[in-house]
Amino acid sequence: MNARPIILGVVGDSAAGKTTITRGLVRVLGEEHVAHICTDDYHRYDRKQRAELNITPLDPDCNYIDIMAQDIARLRAGDAILKPVYKHQDGTFGPPVYVKPERFTIVEGLLGYHLPEMRDAYDVRVFLNPPEAIRRQWKVIRDCSRRGYTTDQVLSELDRREADSEAYIRPQRRHADIVV
Repeated sequence: MNARPIILGVVGDSAAGKTTITRGLVRVLGEEHVAHICTDDYHRYDRKQRAELNITPLDPDCNYIDIMAQDIARLRAGDAILKPVYKHQDGTFGPPVYVKPERFTIVEGLLGYHLPEMRDAYDVRVFLNPPEAIRRQWKVIRDCSRRGYTTDQVLSELDRREADSEAYIRPQRRHADIVV
């Protein structure tokens, strides 16, 4: 790759619409011009381990934040990375994948603006902030239809995550160039 890629960040709480908006951007910009990274892939623990440890994926300690920051910096520099893979369908990890930056590189996830060096790597930082009632509804629909949870399980998990959302996710809003 010749020119430095344009790095776009899309951050927000669980089920805020990050993947949906990212898919739309990929279609608009052209798949051949976009590399896509999901920072959920940097979870330190699988779903079973998180339950045993009573930690949510919103907590930075539940993620390899340092490796995430290094990989974002490498992509910005035009270097390829070997990215971990987290499988939302069953909460386990898959084999890593080779990702090379393209003209546009979109980094989406929960904690993309957590560290200053991560924030500095983006050309544009977007924070998705839908009304809470709508986000909760989207999470119930998605997690029940695609991830095998019951409505009660999703609502209970949302309540359990609230403190971490307040402590770690929402504060990133202040680092966004655009809040949607």
